[in-house]
Amino acid sequence: MAELIKENKDNKIKKRRESITVWNIVRLLLNIVMLLIVLSPLLYGLMMSVKPSGELYDPESVWFPKNPTLTNFLDVFKIAPIGIYIRNSMIVAVAITLSQLITSVLAAFAFRFLNFKGKGLLYALILSTMMIPGEAVIISQFLMISFWGWNDSLYVLIIPFIISAFNIFLCVQALQSFPYEVYEAAKVDGCTDFRFVLTILMPLIKPTLGAMSVQSFLSGWNMYMWPLLVTNNDQNRTVQIGISMLNSVDSQSLVLMVAGVMICMVPSLLIFIVGSRNMVKGLTAGAVKG
Repeated sequence: MAELIKENKDNKIKKRRESITVWNIVRLLLNIVMLLIVLSPLLYGLMMSVKPSGELYDPESVWFPKNPTLTNFLDVFKIAPIGIYIRNSMIVAVAITLSQLITSVLAAFAFRFLNFKGKGLLYALILSTMMIPGEAVIISQFLMISFWGWNDSLYVLIIPFIISAFNIFLCVQALQSFPYEVYEAAKVDGCTDFRFVLTILMPLIKPTLGAMSVQSFLSGWNMYMWPLLVTNNDQNRTVQIGISMLNSVDSQSLVLMVAGVMICMVPSLLIFIVGSRNMVKGLTAGAVKG
């Protein structure tokens, strides 16, 4: 009887393992299919960027070029000053990222640890700006910077974005579980507010800062409408505007534009790959208490 019971248990365990193995294989195949579907535009763009212009409308080389070439990537730099565009975009994206990190951390510290009159109202006003689309105020912003004579400059691409209401909200939420007693103990020991933020607060919210950095950099790097409106010369144009100017009526310009897009995607992909783990941790940091 004991041997029969043991045999039944072994059979159940074996069937369960087989079902788990089959389910794992099915799930893996589904993930691969979904990955290919999601990446299909990127893969098609990559194949198109190494395709000669003569094969662009060839029905026999829709996906895979017959004679792949890397000259399209070199011709991009010859036809347009892509190097200048990339430099400008990098300066703008890095400056926006650093400024938003500084302003968001300091603002979140003030809203969390300092007591001042109208704190709740000011925080509500900051959050209310998230409900206003940028397109609704872009004309008034353009008229304002035109009156100041800031057109065709890099700082006009940076200054309107040095503060982010979403990043302030993200920092405040990350500090909700931070013990207020730690701040009081630091003040008793003679620690200044700036030193407290720099040496105690920032190291403890690294995941949130990582998420903010990725989001801010990608937003600054992918800006299109505002740089298109306020820049008129190649010395101050960003890479997104420069790439769109490679497009014309002939087939060669189309493959060159796609090659330029592939080049411009490299920094975004690198930043996302490096900071994706911190981004997920930062966005979910305040989801669970305890």
